[in-house]
Amino acid sequence: VIVPVHNQEKYLGRCLRSLLSQDMTREKYEIIVIDDGSTDRSSYALELFADELTIISLPTNQGLPAALNAGLTQAKGELVVRVDADDYVNSRFLSVLHLFLDSNPEIDAIACDYLLVDNDEVVLGRGNIDEQPIACGILFRLKQLYGLGLYDESFLSHEDLELRHRFLQKYSIHRVPLPFYRYRRHDSNMT
Repeated sequence: VIVPVHNQEKYLGRCLRSLLSQDMTREKYEIIVIDDGSTDRSSYALELFADELTIISLPTNQGLPAALNAGLTQAKGELVVRVDADDYVNSRFLSVLHLFLDSNPEIDAIACDYLLVDNDEVVLGRGNIDEQPIACGILFRLKQLYGLGLYDESFLSHEDLELRHRFLQKYSIHRVPLPFYRYRRHDSNMT
């Protein structure tokens, strides 16, 4: 699991608790957090979970695509999924996506639907990942991302759409119509 962080101290604990509370055994997945030059107390929040995480600290803000690539190059597994630091996931998120992709080797990537939530975690709506794609909640085969050259670091916004465009030219993303991802809407969202 790749978690990019830049000044998300307010939300980071909730995100990490959801990832550490998966119904998949901890030995089967790793959480790589990339602190992209945060100037708030994100580093303190990370220290509270340090025993359970791989933490990459970038001394200055490199931008989201560079932070994501730093995490991807450190990943040890064959599968990878991005979860943004201001979001959180259902306890079955990893096990269901992993089971689906592991059981279907002909499928390139799998994504789940999401619930749009506010700062109080009140559900504002449900998103269909095919009709309203978001950057997160897509379990990829890492070797395919390497084959595409990972994220294009020249895209400082919409890096996810650019990667998705390149990925879909060669591969496919299947949908699991279960809303296991919680996509938080707040005033400081990038999108």
